[in-house]
Formats: sequence, C-alpha cells, structure tokens
Amino acid sequence: MTKNIFYAPVAFAFLASTAVAQEEEFAGPDDQVVPVAEEAIDPLQRDAADDEVGNDPGEAPADDGIATEEKLLIEFDRYRRALSDGTLDAADLAAKRIVEMAIKVYGPQSRETANALNNLGIVQHSAGQFDAAAQNFSSAVEIIEAVEDRLNDALVNPLKGLGAAQLSNGRPGQAYKSFNRAAHITRVNEGPHNLAQVEILESIAETQIRLGDVESARDILDRIHIINVKHFEKNPLGLLPSLLNRADWQHRAGYYGEERATYRRAIRIIESSSNKDNPLLIEPLRRLGESFYYIDLSMSAPQQRGLISTGEVYFKRAARLAERSEEVDWRQRTRTMLALADYYTFVESQNRSRKIYKDVWEMLSTDEEKIAQRDEWFNDPVALRPDPLPAFAGRSVTGAPPNEVATGKIVVDYSVSERGRVRDLRTEAFPPEFSDMQRMVHREIRRRVHRPRIIDGAPVQANALIYEHTFTYLQSDLDALREAKTEAGKETAAPAEEET
Repeated sequence: MTKNIFYAPVAFAFLASTAVAQEEEFAGPDDQVVPVAEEAIDPLQRDAADDEVGNDPGEAPADDGIATEEKLLIEFDRYRRALSDGTLDAADLAAKRIVEMAIKVYGPQSRETANALNNLGIVQHSAGQFDAAAQNFSSAVEIIEAVEDRLNDALVNPLKGLGAAQLSNGRPGQAYKSFNRAAHITRVNEGPHNLAQVEILESIAETQIRLGDVESARDILDRIHIINVKHFEKNPLGLLPSLLNRADWQHRAGYYGEERATYRRAIRIIESSSNKDNPLLIEPLRRLGESFYYIDLSMSAPQQRGLISTGEVYFKRAARLAERSEEVDWRQRTRTMLALADYYTFVESQNRSRKIYKDVWEMLSTDEEKIAQRDEWFNDPVALRPDPLPAFAGRSVTGAPPNEVATGKIVVDYSVSERGRVRDLRTEAFPPEFSDMQRMVHREIRRRVHRPRIIDGAPVQANALIYEHTFTYLQSDLDALREAKTEAGKETAAPAEEET
C-alpha cells in the first residue's frame, strides 16, 4: 500500500518523541494518494466479531446461500487481515465476496455497496489492476451520488482512489479532474483551509508535473504551504513535517534553490525553538546536504561552481549530532554516517568513504535486525542522485483510447566499480524502434554515481547488474517509426538497383 500523510499525528510525534519523530518517513512526491480501506460495517460490531473469525485469510466461510450482516462482517475482517498481510490474492477474493454479499443484504444502490466497491478498488490498485480499480471506484462514486448528493463527503475516498488509478494508468488529465473534485468537496464540507485537502492537492501537483506544467504544480505547492502555515501558526515545530514534504516536492519539480531555502527554514525553526544541538536537526541537515548533488540551472555559472562541496558541511554536522545524541537510535545514526560516506564517494574522496563504510558495516554486524539493515544498504549498489527518466516515449497518452496505449521497456546491463562508477554499459530497447528513449536511458545510467557493493566492510565491483525502465507509448507512434524506417530502407536501396 502507498503511504498517506496524516499531518496532525506526525506533528504530534515531532513534539512528543524525538526518536520517533526523527524516524518518521515523510511522504514524498511519488506517493500517490490511495484511500485506506473503508469500514463497511459498523465498527462497534467489529470487536464482537473478532472472536468469531477462525478461517485463514482468503478461505471462504461455509456458505448456505443466505447473505447476512454477520457473514458480511466476518468477510470484511478477513479482507482487512489479508490486505494488512500483503496477501493480495486473498484480499481480492474476499473483497469480491463482500461486494456480492453487500448487494444481497443492502441492495445495489446503497452506501454499503459503494464502500464494498471502494475496498475492491483498493486491492486491485495495489495489485496493479488499474483499469478494474478505476471502474470500481467510479461505480462507488455513482452510487453515492444517487443515494446522497454530488457534494457528500463520502465521495472523497473513492474519488481519491479513482484519481490514483487514472494516474497510475498514464492518464494524468483524467486524474486531475478526479482529484480536483475531491479537493472541492473537502472545501465545501470542511472549509477552505482544511488539512484534509492537503494530500489531495499534492496529488494534483503530481498530475501537473506529469502533464509538464511545473509552474502550476508550484502554485499548488504554495497553496499547501499557506494552509499549513495558517494551521500551525501558534506551533512552529508542528510545521516541520509540512516543510520537509514541501522540500521533497520542490526537489521533484527541479527547484533546488527553493528546496534548500525550505530546509534552512526548518533548521531555523528548530534552533530558535530549542538549541543548535537538538537531534531534530539531523534529518533536515542530511537532506540539505543531499540537495547539493543537484545543480539549479537558474543559477549563474559562478554560483554553481563548488556547489557540491557545500554539502559536506551539512553532512558532517548531521553526523556529529547523531553521534553525540543519546536520543538517536542506531538506525538513524548509521544512516546519517552512511550519507556522509556516500558524499565522499560522490566527490571521489575514496579513503574517507571507505573508512566510514567499514565503521557502519561493523556497527551493523552485531545482531539479526542490524544485519538485515546492513544487507539492505550494502548488498547492491545504490544510485546516489538518480534523475527521473521519462514515462512517455513521444506524445503523451492522455486521452488516448486504451487499445492505442502500450508499454515498452529499456533493459540495461552494466557493472558498478568499487569506486561507485558505471562500467561495461549495454542497453537494448523493446520495441527496438524507440532508439531515442534508449539513448536517453543510456546517458542517464552512465552518468550515475553509486554507493558501491560492500562486502566485509570493503567496496567491491558488482557485475551483471540489470536495470529495466518501463515507458508508455502510442501504437500510432510506433507504426510511424516503423514506416519511417521502411521508407529510409527503400531510399538507401534505390541507388544500388539503378547501378545494377
């Protein structure tokens, strides 16, 4: 399941528990808004039903052909557990049974049936069945409109799901309309500055970025910031999650100078509210250092010179705070040290990076949990500043009929040296006509710098690595490329025939 942003609880975590707050993962721009599973049955009944559920997730209950609210409650609990365990096939079967039972018990035009369709859409979205998910979210919307009205707040959840399915399916134009309507409904019901609309606005910004309208995305981000500033006016520390999330979006849009300004603002808030040794500073300091991997093209050439080396100051300060603070757990301490080592790899200061990699390796070699984290960080090379690759080849697929849209891929075979540099790079396009996309991917992978594979605390070369980039294209574009290739072949062959 994708992550959702719960602003008030996250802000509370920042104030209540330093260690927990620092571990909090803030949702970034790639996190699409997918609604959580709705509770189709009265929650007061659920506790009573927990003791009655004895079947495994996905195992159908004994069916005598009669659907009842009690059976529906048991099936919903089975669906919820299967979804939580990540067993999507079982969750899908349970969700479909719930739809059938809800129709029998409550009728096809009921809020309960709408909730059941919404839950089925959620599991289908998680399984990558975006067309089916969109259809069920849309059906849920239609039912709620029929039994309630077009501005009922129950429409928000299925509209968010519909937008997420459309966005995942390469239809940002349609997703924009769904998300925009959901945001409008929250404003009608909760007021113009309600926090519930923030995650929806972020999804709208994502659709604008995918449509290539970065300026509109920035305007939406400014609206989000104003809403959060207004809400946390008397609680500056409560604004921190919003600021860090805002910086993520600014990075996504390529506004690296603004991203750094946002991190610096977060740092000033923490320092003015407490002191310069507060461990809450570690996260924004580390992220600020990472932002200097990227060059803001709006800056002049003299301003860009030496920009990457500026990040070292922030990496080193974050590492010192992590090392000194007793409130910081081992995971954040080692992650902060690792960020400094990665920086030294990026600027080719190999002796420094190797020493820190070895220290982190030893710190993570003491128990099973730490070893699992060590393997996650070190088993495979990790790209330190991967720029996003285009999702479309040629024209956008927005508005195209489903039978006109197809998926291709670029397969990359390469090695990463012990210094983190790409070697022995080979690429292949499927279909092969998309050579422009192939060249683009080839250039991006070749220029990437990686954290090398680490074995026994030392960097080693990693061979036979495979990377696949999938993209969407229009069949008509592929046909045009093939026709152009055929015509070029005829023109090349014509002089040879005349000479003969």
